[in-house]
Amino acid sequence: MEQLINTVLRSLSEVVASTVKVIPALLVALIIVFLTRYAAQFVQNLVISATKHTLRSESLKLLAVKSGHICTWVAGVILAGVVAFPGLELGDVIATLGLGSVAIGFAFQDIFKNFLAGILLLIQEPFRIGDQIIVNDYEGTVERVDIRTTKIRTYQGERVLIPNSTIFTSAVQVRTAFDARRTDLGVGVDYNTPLPQAQSLLWRTIAGTEGVLSDPTPEIDLVNFGDSSIDFVVRYWTRPQQKQVRYVQTQAVLAIKQAFDAADINIPYPIRTVYYYDQEQFHEAHPTSTDSQPNHRQNR
Repeated sequence: MEQLINTVLRSLSEVVASTVKVIPALLVALIIVFLTRYAAQFVQNLVISATKHTLRSESLKLLAVKSGHICTWVAGVILAGVVAFPGLELGDVIATLGLGSVAIGFAFQDIFKNFLAGILLLIQEPFRIGDQIIVNDYEGTVERVDIRTTKIRTYQGERVLIPNSTIFTSAVQVRTAFDARRTDLGVGVDYNTPLPQAQSLLWRTIAGTEGVLSDPTPEIDLVNFGDSSIDFVVRYWTRPQQKQVRYVQTQAVLAIKQAFDAADINIPYPIRTVYYYDQEQFHEAHPTSTDSQPNHRQNR
């Protein structure tokens, strides 16, 4: 019995001794992790300063900042692990990371898919920060491209977080990719209107509207014989931002209506012609000639 007690005490002594030996290393590892936080912030600020004048692309600046931040944390954690466990060699760390990355990859494949898609979006830069885009049912201004999601501010003032993999595999309409954007505005005139006069008036009116660009020049096209009107399409160019497009369209509608009123050009209402037949005046098989003319009227 006494021998068993001595064995247990000896074992506890060895455990306590080994723990005491490990405590300084653990404390140093914790200090390294603590300092890594400040080191990552320092590296991030350093990268921001270095890329401020060397890179023009905001997306590439963001990618460089995030890469520096992540690399600093990875280096700090590995260093802390080596210090905490002196017997752990760098080769063992790399091998462990390799095996662990496979298991983690299966468990977090969606996260890694969005991460890689975010990196590719930042490198390829199909759109820039501040661009107005349409992705599926969402439309708004790009605020930020993070590691997992892209943040879009809608025109209603709402924030939408779209997974990067969705953006990377979907059709994206970039509405501010170029310096000018075209608007097609339909206008109908009465069939009695002199078309050359209306076309010339439309061109002068739209060319003089505030916000309409002179290059490319506006175009006035005749496109259709409608039920109650002959239809024009006024094609003009503005700055691509949605607010500017809406403002100029409002000014264009006001200016065209005012010009048509001044020139006595009518924008017709839809007209439907309804025919009324007096069935009692018709024989079932042979209607008389005097009863064959229908009564009709036009409703406007």
